[in-house]
Amino acid sequence: MKNIFDLVLNKINEFNTPCCIGLDPDLNYIPTQIKKKSLEQYGNTTQGAANALFEFNKKIIDATEDIVGIYKLQIAFYEQYGSYGMQAFIDTTKYLKSKNKIVIGDIKRNDIGNTAKAYADAYIGKVKLFDSEESIYNTDIVTINGYLGEDSIKPFIETANKYTKGLFILSKTSNKSSSEFQDTYASCNNTSLKNYLLMMELINKWGKGTEGEAGYKIAGAVFGLTFSEEIKKVREKYKECFFLVPGYGSQGGEAKDTAHFFNKNGEGAIITSSRQIIYAYKNSKKYTGDNFQDAAREETLKMKKLICEII
Repeated sequence: MKNIFDLVLNKINEFNTPCCIGLDPDLNYIPTQIKKKSLEQYGNTTQGAANALFEFNKKIIDATEDIVGIYKLQIAFYEQYGSYGMQAFIDTTKYLKSKNKIVIGDIKRNDIGNTAKAYADAYIGKVKLFDSEESIYNTDIVTINGYLGEDSIKPFIETANKYTKGLFILSKTSNKSSSEFQDTYASCNNTSLKNYLLMMELINKWGKGTEGEAGYKIAGAVFGLTFSEEIKKVREKYKECFFLVPGYGSQGGEAKDTAHFFNKNGEGAIITSSRQIIYAYKNSKKYTGDNFQDAAREETLKMKKLICEII
């Protein structure tokens, strides 16, 4: 039976790239003409700010839709603008779905019991109304934090299974200070493991029995590109795990660092880049805010070419 990562593989093969664009729109970096139009239409309001985010996203998507099949939305950039910001998140997801894209909700949620189930229903399932059910945020895969243990993961696994969705659970994140906790040691089965390796063991256990036709479990892992040496043994051991790999570009990760994130057949990872692509015009002499989407397109093509050469 197919699961979400069978669909992800189909999308990667369709576009011949495991690249993913992160839609993390920051009002400070959105071109003036978009902000001006939203300001004139909605005034100096959260609605105006949120509209600018959505208009910016649409132009990035339109300029890159023939290059990649996967996009990731970091929810903080939308949530900060309240209900209008969350509507921009919903509208962006709908726009991507209309173009048949895989959408990753970078939400990093975690809780237990009914609270975890409510998060899962909202983002990858359906919410019960009075006499019907409705998909709200309708993302395909979400990032979650496994710190609370199996009680917090089980509701997400059950919902993902029911609706052919998936999870990326934090293991080794791309930020420099991740070592403060993730590289410290924990006891497991009378042995001592670094916490990120213990998390990999748990992710492997939590996803047991959810393998799709290609063999991948619906519980994948987030593993930063900035730790490309650490992934070598992890990738070899957890062949049934799909990885979401942040850190390309602005965080210092390069195409050559992606090599060990893939299985021997060149599968098993999504490489994501946000600022490097969507704000490419800021570091360009060729482009300005007037044609920022063209800069994003060029940077996406460059990323795709470099990573495909590695695979």
